[in-house]
Amino acid sequence: MNTAPPPETVRAYLEALQRALKGASPGLISDALTDAEDHLRSEIASSPERSEAEVLASIVETYGTPAEIAEEYKSMEATISGPFPKSDQTPERRNGFFSVISDPRAYGALMYMLLSLVTGIFYFTWTVAFGAISVAFLIFIVGIPLMLLFLGSVRVLSHVEGRIVEGLLGVRMPRRLPTTSTDETILTRIKDALIDIRTWSSMLYLLLMLPLGIVYFVCAVVGITLPVALIGGSFYGLISGHSHIQIGDAPWLDHLFHTAPGLVLAIAIGVMLLFLILHVAKGIGWLHGRIAELLLVRL
Repeated sequence: MNTAPPPETVRAYLEALQRALKGASPGLISDALTDAEDHLRSEIASSPERSEAEVLASIVETYGTPAEIAEEYKSMEATISGPFPKSDQTPERRNGFFSVISDPRAYGALMYMLLSLVTGIFYFTWTVAFGAISVAFLIFIVGIPLMLLFLGSVRVLSHVEGRIVEGLLGVRMPRRLPTTSTDETILTRIKDALIDIRTWSSMLYLLLMLPLGIVYFVCAVVGITLPVALIGGSFYGLISGHSHIQIGDAPWLDHLFHTAPGLVLAIAIGVMLLFLILHVAKGIGWLHGRIAELLLVRL
């Protein structure tokens, strides 16, 4: 039985909840902290005649202790099914080279790589253009709400990107936007956002998405078109009797791919390349998921 006294402040409650959720995914912890803070502050605001410690003592009896809330979130997360299997639900993991063909993470990562160029261009353009305009207009009174709007848009874009990352890469990201107190003034909100390290890390992520998106897109396009062209061209050569595979720097190799055994070999190479690009996409998806988790999740 837990005999620890109830937390006397919201901050203490949230710190205890974060400790109780140690080991869980940062996205889950972020959502749990956001939900708990919203509930606690709304209850405190509805009882202005009582102290914060008194309100928290009564809330713990109905809402639950930090340890109880942590267990509820862990249990709820374990019951949520998605397109990607959880590590504790796959005891018979197959690590063979060809098993990647049935791994949904590989296809999700490949789709993300193709999409990343579009999102990267948009994120970079928005951050640079809107950010420069907001800073330039700070000398005018309209610059203050404009800056607040820009900082808010960074949070929204980061949240949208988090939903894309979770949907395609299977990395648990926050499903709720961080809330701000309605009692704070505009200047206070801007100050809080500017001193929040996650504001700057989110901007860094949005800027990084352009070079990363270019690399991801090129890798995906080349990785798909090369083996498909090799397989398709070889099948066409076998059927028509005319091979269009040209390798000018190696005459003997060029001759090989104009024969039936050589075309069969080319088909085999193309199939192997397809499996290889799925492995590469899966690896890129895992790496990018860690980057997104590091830069976008606010704790």
